[in-house]
Amino acid sequence: MSPSSVPPSAPLPAVSSAARRAWMAVLARTPRADLEAALQRALQDQSIPAYDWLRPPEIGLAMVRGRIGGSGDPFNLGEATVTRATLRLHASGDAEATVGVACHLGRDRRRAELAALADALLQMPEHHDSLHRQLIEPFAAQQKARREQQQQDAAATRVEFFTMVRGD
Repeated sequence: MSPSSVPPSAPLPAVSSAARRAWMAVLARTPRADLEAALQRALQDQSIPAYDWLRPPEIGLAMVRGRIGGSGDPFNLGEATVTRATLRLHASGDAEATVGVACHLGRDRRRAELAALADALLQMPEHHDSLHRQLIEPFAAQQKARREQQQQDAAATRVEFFTMVRGD
């Protein structure tokens, strides 16, 4: 099925769950101000579609687990505050409604709303390409650069230990 033969508001058939996981991870790490500005730019000539809440933004706690040495026995490290939201875009015509989901660390309800809206819009063929290009790609590049910088900073403080053999 070619993308041009897909009804305008049907979910993208070619989007794999791995691709959706990847863009949801980017959305979860994007600050609210950046997400809001990027969505405004991407949808500048269109209005934000109407939606209903399946699960309005709610704040809760999640148990964070750790492992001794990274691979040992798991233990409860502590709790982290998370916000989650689920919304459904209003269906147009006979098409199925698209559901957007968001979950991120912190207590920002608006950020969860924006991320869920972006997730739902990214599943729609008429919005996918432009939103991916204007939203996901730049934020993914920023996050990758930040992660690489942190790795370089950590590597600069690395100390190499060695043992000298005594005797013989």
